[in-house]
Parts: sequence; structure tokens; C-alpha cells
Amino acid sequence: MEGLAMLRQLIGQLQELLQLYGSPPLFHLLHFHQLPHPPDDHHRRWRLPNIDDTSAEDYYSLAMDAGKSGNCEVLEPFKPPPSKKSRKERNRGKLPGRTPTPEVLEQEIWKEFPEDLFEAVIARLPIATFFRFRSVCRKWNFLLDSQSFSQHCAEILQANPWFYTITHENMKVGAMYDPSMRKWHHPIISFLPAKMIALPVASAGGLVCFLDIGHRNFYVCNPLTQSSKELPARSVNVWSRVAVGMTLNGNPTSGGYKILWVGCDGEYEVYDSVRNSWSRPGSMPSNIKLPLSLNFRSQAVSVGSTLYFMRSDPEGIVSYSMVTGVWKQFIIPAPLQLRDHTLAEYEGRIMLVGLLTKNAATCVCLWELQKMTLLWKEVDRMPNIWCLEFYGKHVRMTCLGNKGLLMLSLRSRQMNRLVTYNVMSREWLKVPGCILPQGRKRQWIACGTAFHPCLTATA
Repeated sequence: MEGLAMLRQLIGQLQELLQLYGSPPLFHLLHFHQLPHPPDDHHRRWRLPNIDDTSAEDYYSLAMDAGKSGNCEVLEPFKPPPSKKSRKERNRGKLPGRTPTPEVLEQEIWKEFPEDLFEAVIARLPIATFFRFRSVCRKWNFLLDSQSFSQHCAEILQANPWFYTITHENMKVGAMYDPSMRKWHHPIISFLPAKMIALPVASAGGLVCFLDIGHRNFYVCNPLTQSSKELPARSVNVWSRVAVGMTLNGNPTSGGYKILWVGCDGEYEVYDSVRNSWSRPGSMPSNIKLPLSLNFRSQAVSVGSTLYFMRSDPEGIVSYSMVTGVWKQFIIPAPLQLRDHTLAEYEGRIMLVGLLTKNAATCVCLWELQKMTLLWKEVDRMPNIWCLEFYGKHVRMTCLGNKGLLMLSLRSRQMNRLVTYNVMSREWLKVPGCILPQGRKRQWIACGTAFHPCLTATA
């Protein structure tokens, strides 16, 4: 009778658990034989014998048989369902140097994956990630030469521009800044002759135009792929400083590009990459005052196929259309107490950025050119808390990129700051210091330009 009482208590506990969970518990409980079920029942049903309708001897023999056959195990205390553990608890018992075993991809599944989908996915990867993927196999390494891959890249909308800069400490090593990852890259400038120093002066699409410090030789390069080209010699020998602008003919991959240089004396030439030659479309019109007194601190900006240059006497802008070959002049007075100013562009709007100084206070301000009145209208300025750092200091500013996302270099004897400004979101961000690989010293940026990263743009 004691055995029967224990069995009744055991079965009662089991019934309570079944009513609670609605199915057999997954932890170690008493396992009974499955009773036969009707053939039309596709699911296993757990049936418990009715103790009240069974004699003690029959039920005792049933339990003893189950115990002998190994189908009956000792009832363990009730355990709550496992709870989700934190990452720290899951990793507590793991060795620090051991990494989890990666899942193995089924070759039978992935070998049938369409190749065009591979290219479409890879074309949408971040630029820095793509260069890591090139080491996967030889086929992916040669994707840059694929026409279909170029078409996929052309379909993707251009993201924020990158910035290609040159540092004072090492003119032979470039410094590229990726604002989306907030990371610096340091490519080697391998296309230049030995002992030659060339500075980035203009850009279009994914290409950057370089001019040597002697103002003689032009080079065009894709900083990501190192596709480069030395332009033929100019037909006009100009040894003085020149302003340079660059535009695309159409598609950044196959449409080609044009480069314009102009001197203060009015001399200018246009290079066409399709013809691979310089040409002199005409002369400067008589209504434009010479010398031009160009502001060489300000890079040219492009709106479509038209280039805009800043001049100081008289204050304003001169423009040149790469399509029609027509020069125009706009007299636009600059804001008072403005210095170190430069042109910028965003979605076809001409912007102006510069330092506004009054007494000992200095602030970075932005203006937009009003097309109807041809006057500058202030649209934003740097937060006051940031400008307090400039108080009482002689700050100089250089604009390193002027295509919707501006990069400004602000420096004095005691300070060297890099900041970016997003024209659309009006967001100011501090740029992390530029430090060479395996180095500790923070680099001083000398000059630079903005370019839209494009893997398939060729020089």
C-alpha cells in the first residue's frame, strides 16, 4: 500500500505538470509507455492509466515492469524553463583566445547563386569593405574590370564625399578621410615620379586632379584604385599660379572628363580626356576686367558643366561653361570683416564659408548666394561653444572639401582642428586626428579636396 500511495502521489504530480504545460515536459520526468493510438491520429498522445480503476497489484506490476525496462526514471525536482543569458554570462566559461567555429556554407546551395546578384550585392558594400572582399578570390579581385559590375556601381546613388588631403609632414603619402566610418586611410602616391610633389587641386566624380608645385605637370588619379594618368604637356607655358576646375562629360565611368586651368592674366586652356589633348577655345572677353585677381585659397566649384571661380578685385565670381565656352562675371560684394573665405556648392546652390572676425572673437559662418539680388545671405554659423576656443587667437582656415559636406581646417600656434559641416542637416562634427600607421604624432593637413568615391572611375 505504501508503494501504491507513492505512485498515486507521483502520478498526481505528473498530471499537474501536463495540465500546466499542455505537453510532455522536456526535462527528466517519469517516462511511461506509449499506449496505442488510433491509426488516423497523426500525433502522439500521452495517456495515463486511471489509478482508481486499477487494482494495486496490477498497477504495482506495471510500475515494476517500467522500472526494469528502463522506461521509468526518478522524478527530479521541478526546474523552471531556462532564461535568456547575457553575452557576458555565455562567454564566462570560454577561453579568451578562442573564437566560435564559423558556420560552413553549403557549396551545393551557393554554387548556383547567380553571378549578377553577387555583383549587385558587392557594389552596394561600403567602399572599405569592398577592398577586403577583393582578397576572397581571384574572380572578385578582377571585378573592377567587369562591365556589368560598373553598371551596378553607376546605379547606386553617390553617398557623402570622401576627402583627399596632403599633410605637411609627408607629401608622398596621401590621407583620405571616410566621413561615414570616421576613419583615415593612407594610400601611397605611386603614380608620381620620384622627388616630385603634386597637390590635389580639383576633382570630379571619383577622380582627383593633381598639379605639381612648379605648375607645369597635371596628373589624374582614382585614389581608391590607383588608376592614374599623366596629362600631355600644355601648349601655353605659364609659370605663374593657376586656378583649376574639373567637370564630368556625363557618366563618371565612361563619359570622360574635362579640366580647365586659368591664370590671372586671362590665359586658359581646356583638357578633354576623350581627345587626350589641350585646346584653347578662345580668349577672355573684354568685359571681364584683367588681371583676374583670383582667390587661390578657394577651389573652383561646379554646377553641372559650369565652373565658378572666386576673385577679389572686383569682389565676385567668374564662371565658365564647358559646353558653350562662354565666360561670365558677377560682381558680388563680400560680407564685412570676412577673411579666409572660399566657395562651396550644394545641389546647385552657391555657398560661401569663411571666418568672421570682430574684436577678439572669431566665428565660422556660411552664406548662400541669392540668385535674384546677387547678395550673400547668412544661413548658419558654428556653435558658440566651439567658437570660444578661437577667442583671442589668430586663427587661419582652409576649406578642404566643398561639395555638400565641408571639411574645414582651423589652426593657430596652439591649435589644429578639423571639423566637417553637412549643408543639408546643418550638423557640425569634429574629425578625429590624422595619424599615420604605426605613428603617434598628429599630422597637420596642408591642402585637400573632396571627391565622390567610385570604384570604376578610370583616369
